[in-house]
Amino acid sequence: MMLSREREVSKPDDTLLAQDRWMDRATLMALWNEPVRLFRLANLLRKERCGDEVSFVINRNVNFTNRCVGSCRFCAFRRSDGYILTEEEILERVAAAERFSATEICIQGGLAPGLVLEDYCRILEAIRENFPRMHLHAYSPMEVFYMSKNSGITPEDSIKELKRAGLGSMPGTAAEILVDRVRMEICPSKLTTAEWRDVITTAHGLGVPTTSTMLYGHVESLEDRINHLLLLREIQADTGGFTEFVLLPFMSGNNSLGPMSQRLSHLDNLKMHALARVALHPLIGNIQASWVKLGRDLAGRTVLWGTNDLGGTLMEENISRTAGAVEAECMTPAQFRDLIERNGRVPVQRTTLYGRV
Repeated sequence: MMLSREREVSKPDDTLLAQDRWMDRATLMALWNEPVRLFRLANLLRKERCGDEVSFVINRNVNFTNRCVGSCRFCAFRRSDGYILTEEEILERVAAAERFSATEICIQGGLAPGLVLEDYCRILEAIRENFPRMHLHAYSPMEVFYMSKNSGITPEDSIKELKRAGLGSMPGTAAEILVDRVRMEICPSKLTTAEWRDVITTAHGLGVPTTSTMLYGHVESLEDRINHLLLLREIQADTGGFTEFVLLPFMSGNNSLGPMSQRLSHLDNLKMHALARVALHPLIGNIQASWVKLGRDLAGRTVLWGTNDLGGTLMEENISRTAGAVEAECMTPAQFRDLIERNGRVPVQRTTLYGRV
């Protein structure tokens, strides 16, 4: 049973917005300046789409390398002389996750020099052989783009081989802000908006679902954020392949972009989660808050204004932590349930693809 209800959406009686104008750019810009109206609408749409259930997944991150040839200005994780986990070290982490009752392994890493498709497939094959029931949620569009270029093949061919190796779904990270002017400023060596879209839609076309994300609160404008949301909405209307949308507030520690960042307030973060619910309704039904980046208390408050998912237990989190996140690396299922119930919602454990456990 899917957690997000697929049913016809009725128009809220206490709003002045016609349904066919909810996604209009100007209307979304205006809503940002009317937070009471924005929060009311987001909460209505959340309740209509998801009811009062708030979900979480028991998973583990495996950041298999921090070596990277990239030049992203927001990154505090990459190192030129960092680590690459061995197969044995990766399997030890997966074994620990299985003992923790995890249903998902999320695999991402830096763009280590010389990595090719075979290297990425080998990781998936080793885990699938030893832990066949574990869902493998792996490799961002940038990683797929990188492995394809290094291997002299297309992203489509790479995704086909990854799927044969055990890939179940992909994280829709490396999106940052899907506006090329912004991307040239914050991640000039990364794939372009069109290239990100091509990898994502190719994955969807091959039956590989993905998440979608946004990194916000650095040098982008509100209009840039809205353009990003509307692009995701357009992709979802074409493919239906996004399982969720994850908001990622920029972490300003230990990176060159930090001094230029916007220093988001709690209200800014709550408004952004609410705006995402309104902008993506009803096509992307699952809106996720990042407890690692927001902190547990603020992440819990977002369920009052539009979100219906708080992500995963993680067990290990290196990327946000190196950029200044102060949360512990793991949140237990009991802690998820307590946080959700304290905010008046019903906790539900889910799978990666939003089925019930």
